Parts: sequence; C-alpha cells; structure tokens
Amino acid sequence: MSDQLPVVVIGAGPAGLAAAAHLVERGVEPLVLEAGPAAAAAVREWGHVRLFSTWGEVTDPAAERLLAPTGWTKPAPDTYPSGAEWAALYLQPLADVLGDHVRYGAKVTGVSRSGRDRVVDADRDKQPFVLHFTTADGAEQRVLARAVIDASGTWTTPGPAGAGGLPALGEKAAADRITHRVPDLEDPVVRARYAGRRTAVIGSGASAFTALAALADLADDEPGTHAVWILRRGISGSTFGGGEADELPARGALGLAAKAAVDNGYADAVTGFRTEAIDRDTDGRLVLVGEDGRRLDPVDEAVVLTGLRPDLTFLSEIRLGLDERLQAPLALAPLIDPNQHSCGTVYPHGHRELSHPEQDIYLVGMKSYGRAPTFLAMTGYEQVRSVTAAIAGDLESADRVELTLPETGVCGGSGLTGAPAAGQDHEGGCCAPAPELVQIGISTPAAAAAEEPSTGECC
Repeated sequence: MSDQLPVVVIGAGPAGLAAAAHLVERGVEPLVLEAGPAAAAAVREWGHVRLFSTWGEVTDPAAERLLAPTGWTKPAPDTYPSGAEWAALYLQPLADVLGDHVRYGAKVTGVSRSGRDRVVDADRDKQPFVLHFTTADGAEQRVLARAVIDASGTWTTPGPAGAGGLPALGEKAAADRITHRVPDLEDPVVRARYAGRRTAVIGSGASAFTALAALADLADDEPGTHAVWILRRGISGSTFGGGEADELPARGALGLAAKAAVDNGYADAVTGFRTEAIDRDTDGRLVLVGEDGRRLDPVDEAVVLTGLRPDLTFLSEIRLGLDERLQAPLALAPLIDPNQHSCGTVYPHGHRELSHPEQDIYLVGMKSYGRAPTFLAMTGYEQVRSVTAAIAGDLESADRVELTLPETGVCGGSGLTGAPAAGQDHEGGCCAPAPELVQIGISTPAAAAAEEPSTGECC
C-alpha cells in the first residue's frame, strides 16, 4: 500500500524539480510541495545576480528529456544565466511540464512517520511518512508519502552578523537597516537606500564580492557612496579568487571587481573583526562593536552575507544522522568539509552518503551540504539521480557514478550582476592556490586568518 503513495519532494527549486523529473521518468509519482507562489521562488529573489556557471552546467539531463517534447530549447551552453533567466527559461518551464505534480503555496511545517514520533520503534519503518503543510490561505493540511526528498535549500536561513553564529546584540533591533541579500541596485527604491550612504558589507564569499562590486559601481554615479568590508579573518591573495588565472573566468572577474572596489578606494577593508554588538548612534546609524572592543565608524546600512544554514525545525520528529559541525549527513560531511575541500575536490556522491537512520528520507541539493559552502549544481543533479533510483529499487543504477567532472570541478553560484567578460575559455575549476597572507585595513596577526574556512561560497 505504501508503494502506491507518492514520493513527496519539498521545494520546487533546481534540485527538487530535477528529482521530480527523475521520478516521472521511472514511473514513480512525485508530489512537489513548494512554499512560494511559483517555481524557483528562492532563485527569483536573487534574480538580478548572474551565475558564474554556464547554462551547460545548470540543467539536469532527465529534466531536459522531459522538456524536449514541449519544444523547449536549451540556451547556449557556454553563456551565463542570471537567476531570473534560470528561473524563467528553465525552472518554471520544467515545473509547468510537471503540471499537477507541483503544488504551490504549500509550506511544509512538519514531517514524521504516521502515528510514530521519533521515540517509537515499533513498526516504524512500515509506516508511511506524513507531512503537515499550510496553504496560501492559512489552512492546515497533510499528505502521506512513501519517501521524502527534502530539497528546500538554505535560502530562508541566512547566517547572522554575530561572529559566534548567534545574532549580535542589537542585530534584531537594527533589522530596519540590515539586509541578508545582495542588493538589487537596478531597483530605484533599493538604489535610493544605498546611494550616497555608507554601507557595511559583512562576509567573505562570492555574495560579498557581488555586493562590493555593485556598491563600487553605484559610487561611480552617486558621490558619497562608500562601503566598509568587514572580515573575520585577514585577506590573502586567494581571497578574491584566482583573478585572471582563475579557471572559472566569471568567478575570477567577480573577485577582481571586488578587489578593485578596495584598491580604488570605494571600500575600506576591516580585517580580524568579529561582530559582537550593533549599537545606534544619535542619528540612528549603526555602530559595529567587535569582540575586542573596537567600535567602527557609523554606517547607514549593513549587508550581512555570512553564509546560509539548513532549516531543520520541521524535521524534528525524523531520525537524522547529521555531522555535529556542518549539519550535513554523516557520511557526506568528510567529503565536503571546507577545512579540507573546495568545490573542485568534492567527489560525486549519492544515496548511500545521503542516507539517514530514518529510511527513505533524503536531504539533497544545498540543504544536504548543511553549512558547507562548496555546493555545485551538477553534483546536486547527480544526488537526485542516485536517490530516485534507490527509491525506485534500482540499486545498481543508484550506486553507479554517472557524473564526470574536470579535475578541479565545475562550480555554480552567484556571480556578476552584469555579463562576464567575453572571449574567455571556460574549463571548470574555481579555487586558486593560496598565496601568502596580505593584510589591509585594520589588521590582526596572520594566525587569525587561518582559524576558520571562509563562510562565503566557493561555488
């Protein structure tokens, strides 16, 4: 009877829709529950940002086969989509062809075994999953499932400004002047918020690069616009990526744009600064206070880009096996540990690395990586191919690796808001070797720079 139930996929983003496509191809009924009003709701929120992966790296083979009869044409594989283009030209058409298999406005609030909380052992594996969700009008509903694929991502749970993983004192009270997203400075309302003002950018990954580059462009047009780049560590030669030597040209261009923002005086870098509190001055501006007692000059706005983390609250009745540091599946965590791996050294993996003590539930896509910043779209598509094969009972296919990457990997993620430079070859890798440490701005000893991996994205 359980085999007659659908496989419920949480999230209609890239990994979730690819999982549904693979299930359809195998004759297994999927039901995709998407909290937003359309497919790829999270991607649309950063739609103004351009990926530094090409179209050839961000579509799934099973999804392409499902789309082919509709007359869908894949965009030029060597071009770079923005988030909005990814959603409009691929993800929404894929959701449309899946039709009634996708349900919008359905926010999952809990998952358990039917009639069994996480403590009960008796006949646990024989019970179907039950998922509770709320609809757009606030009604509560539930659905039974034979298996669950959680592809809900990490977008809704950004990291705080506080260096200890908790919000800094005063951070919540200052929410009116803080954003956790790369500002869309093409939007007149957003542009007015930052034009002619002083903005703190907290973070050290690709999103922070994008924000710094965008604010530098704004400063060219709007006198008085200035950024203060807050880093918990020092700055090394690899902080900005590989530059012109980066094997992923768009990522290299992004890093160079962020470096130029500092070199040209559009941004000041403050290194070794761990935010402990955010105060207000008499004008309501924000004053960042460090653990070492330093108080920075006031800023009008703060853009906090300190990474993302998985929302595990609605899985509290499920027996998950998660690494205590990364919050990723136990067998996967050593493969993606940012202390040891870049996105280019993560080996393709599948259902076995993604399994949990609770059978037939899988975290895939960005969510499977927990707090690790090394995720790439192509690896996510291999995850769902393996997981759906396992659910369908095809262990031979599930155990087979069907993804071939260049030695240094192929990375995806946020890139320039405009088109990357043309005329550059695109061969894969993303992470350059680390030259000696270079300190700029207010510095700390070099040893502080090696304390922790970057909280920004490698890919």
